[in-house]
Amino acid sequence: MTDAAWYPDPTGQAELRYYDGSQWTEHVSTGGQQSTAPLAPPQATVEQEAPTQVGSVAAAQAAYGDSAQAQPAQAASVQYGQQAAQAQPAGDPFAGISGDLIDGRFAEIEGSGAVLQNKKLLRVRVGEPFQARQGSMVAYQGNVQFKYQGGGVGKFLKRAVTGEGLSLMGVEGQGDVFLADAAKEVHILHLNNSGISINGDHVLAFSNSLQWNIERVQGAGMLTGGLFNTTLRGTGWIAVTTEGEPVVLNAGEAPTFADTNAVVGWSLGLQTSLQKSFTAGALIGRGSGEAFQVAFHGAGFVIVQPSEGAVVPPHSHN
Repeated sequence: MTDAAWYPDPTGQAELRYYDGSQWTEHVSTGGQQSTAPLAPPQATVEQEAPTQVGSVAAAQAAYGDSAQAQPAQAASVQYGQQAAQAQPAGDPFAGISGDLIDGRFAEIEGSGAVLQNKKLLRVRVGEPFQARQGSMVAYQGNVQFKYQGGGVGKFLKRAVTGEGLSLMGVEGQGDVFLADAAKEVHILHLNNSGISINGDHVLAFSNSLQWNIERVQGAGMLTGGLFNTTLRGTGWIAVTTEGEPVVLNAGEAPTFADTNAVVGWSLGLQTSLQKSFTAGALIGRGSGEAFQVAFHGAGFVIVQPSEGAVVPPHSHN
């Protein structure tokens, strides 16, 4: 018997293919990214392989089998030699258990740095230290340390005065850390000597190489109650969360406006101002009374989520 695990793909379509203990599955992985690839007909696969890799058609057919059910150690050894033996796990952690949760489709995604485990879960392989939202860690493996990251007295006072909620923890060590925030969707942005303004509620994690600060949104005066965002500048990655799948608007194409509760963030090259809806206050947005929108001008993009947060209850007139 061969244990259920990831093995070199005998079809050559990917680096690894998952074997469930009795047969090959459609789940494959290349460069740490999982996907699906149907098992190709054995004869077609053999014809595509170079003789030096397969050895002979007869040997490959014997290892692959007519029904693509061959044992992974047999099939992989024809193509990869001793690599198959090296990939054998020490034991089967799923012995006696079967089901979709352990057939490989939910296995940990491989890769370095920050990658998406799935649409709602971020996996960071800790090499360099990074910062994450406090309380966002759902699991980790390895020797990883977490510590409070205050950001200094200035940023602490800004959070207290502005209400821009970005409480961070530093993450360092060696291992894998999994982060999430209330099952929101996670997106990774890579900045290259650039900058972005993000609502602090939507910041999940970012690399230590980025400089961050709490800044007033341009055009949002104190008469409007103020509007503050978290800005990040430099070169590095940032993980952003949205409630649902967002839309990214090109503000250079046309005048662009977004509800203050639905806008997630925007590129720092944009000019912003706050617009008040005098005549349609009860019709635009989900807030009670008059509504505000952020107006964007210039070359850049705006990220808007399909949610405006919790419904604001009407004022009581008791």
